[in-house]
Amino acid sequence: MVALYDTIGIDYANLRRPDPRIAAAIEAALGDAESVVNIGAGAGSYEPVGKTVAAVEPSAEMIAQRPEGSAPAYQGTAEALPLDDKSVDAALAILTVHHWGDLAAGLSEMRRVARKRAVLLTFDPDCRDAWLLDYLPALAELDAEQMPAMEEYVRHLGPVSITTVPIPHDCIDGFLYAYWRRPQAYLDPRIRKGSSSFWKLDGLEAGLQRLEDDLASGAWEQAHAELMSADSYDAGYRLVVAEFD
Repeated sequence: MVALYDTIGIDYANLRRPDPRIAAAIEAALGDAESVVNIGAGAGSYEPVGKTVAAVEPSAEMIAQRPEGSAPAYQGTAEALPLDDKSVDAALAILTVHHWGDLAAGLSEMRRVARKRAVLLTFDPDCRDAWLLDYLPALAELDAEQMPAMEEYVRHLGPVSITTVPIPHDCIDGFLYAYWRRPQAYLDPRIRKGSSSFWKLDGLEAGLQRLEDDLASGAWEQAHAELMSADSYDAGYRLVVAEFD
């Protein structure tokens, strides 16, 4: 993860701005937690306001992009958090678990340092409804390979609540499936740079060309007319919350 984001993270703060509606869902999940460790914190997206935050991030490039006034950041990994046992109220992990080298160790660390709860925004690899997969089926294979199944959180954290995070049609955070109602965005190389999945896969040119052709002919809009009037969409993103005694 360090090497990957030291390379792809150069413009991450601009491409991956926190969406306020997703931020509100995360804030609600954190509940009464007054202190939070943000694991895989990156440039600081979705760090809660009004709470004491410690950020842990392996990439120096990402840490360098944190805006002035951000919470203190420690260069470290999820598998070895530089915090004492039960030292924060909540452990937070936003779209990061698929980059961890050892999921079990990272989730164990969340349990170790958090007094009250763990909150994770992640993706359910069993969700295969995204139309983008029709053009780039390799994304489904990558999701299945790198995204933990929901059962893994129960296995390592105990009982969890899992809720759907609807993605608004004008989402300002440029993660992989954020552009579900703006298909032309996937043709922009700069926008694709904001998702690690596009850095991990080769040979996408043919699928992107088919998408470009279908947009030009109107075939895409005809096939997905119902999406064009939808305000939000279940793209497979989930909030996983574990409450600790």
